[in-house]
Amino acid sequence: MSQLVTGEAVVLQVRIARMPTRALACAIDFVLQMIVLGVLLTLLFGFLITTASEALGTAIVLIVVLLVLVGYRVVMETLTRGRTLGKMMLGLKVVRDDGSSIRFRHALVRTLLWVFVDFAPWFAASPGIVASLMNKQGKRIGDMVAGTVVLRERHQPMASPPLFVPGHLVQWAQSLELSRLSDELANTSREYLARYKELEPGARVALGDALAFRVGGVTAPAPPVPISSPAFLSAVLAERRRRELARLAAHRPTYGGLFTPSTPYSAPNPYGTPQPSAPQPGPFPAPAQPAPPRAPQVNPGGWHAPGSNEPNQWF
Repeated sequence: MSQLVTGEAVVLQVRIARMPTRALACAIDFVLQMIVLGVLLTLLFGFLITTASEALGTAIVLIVVLLVLVGYRVVMETLTRGRTLGKMMLGLKVVRDDGSSIRFRHALVRTLLWVFVDFAPWFAASPGIVASLMNKQGKRIGDMVAGTVVLRERHQPMASPPLFVPGHLVQWAQSLELSRLSDELANTSREYLARYKELEPGARVALGDALAFRVGGVTAPAPPVPISSPAFLSAVLAERRRRELARLAAHRPTYGGLFTPSTPYSAPNPYGTPQPSAPQPGPFPAPAQPAPPRAPQVNPGGWHAPGSNEPNQWF
């Protein structure tokens, strides 16, 4: 694990791709480039032999080689925001030093130095390999100049974070206007809640406040009482999920009445509690049963409003 500092001065824990994994991704890309280069030269072979002069033929071959070696990496990393086919296969991604996506200039600088410095045939010592082994973030010379770093993206699937709405905020949640909340922002908030325990304490607060500010700007009304940023995000996402489940249940075909809203396939109510079935009347009245002791009210998420004494169950 290593650390990246974002533009908002938030420290993120990331997995740095090391030299062996990067070398394998580079080998995959190089094999693909050689295949494409062989196909192109084969198609141009007839023209080079019969029509072009020796100087023109040499120039065409050099241009094709440079386009394949340089153009492939620049185009792929620009369009995919830091990935080539080899990196995709191994779960790697190139990002800037602050964790943001790279652009054309970063991809161009990295590729030019990769071709002419890091692994150029006239450098027998392979300075790119030496630099990657000596740098704590596994950077080669091209990464140092371009200000980039290669990360490992492949990880275990994230568990869905438990979402809830505190009982005293149910009416507020049901009155929320969520039409402006985009899927991208909702997914980012959900990922933050799923990785809450993996973040450093400072990053938890900073990222939570930033996401809550963005979500609060596209939702209304504001919470009636002060709540923490993770609690606010959890309540908004829980209400959004409840509405989506209700919408899907409303559009589900009934097939002639075979399925009704009381079937187990209908959308569950995330706020409701199971109600006991009413007793059937009998010939003799049932004896009165003492009421069970009431369990203490505990915040199931552990996120509570400032000043609350509720225990922290999750984190």
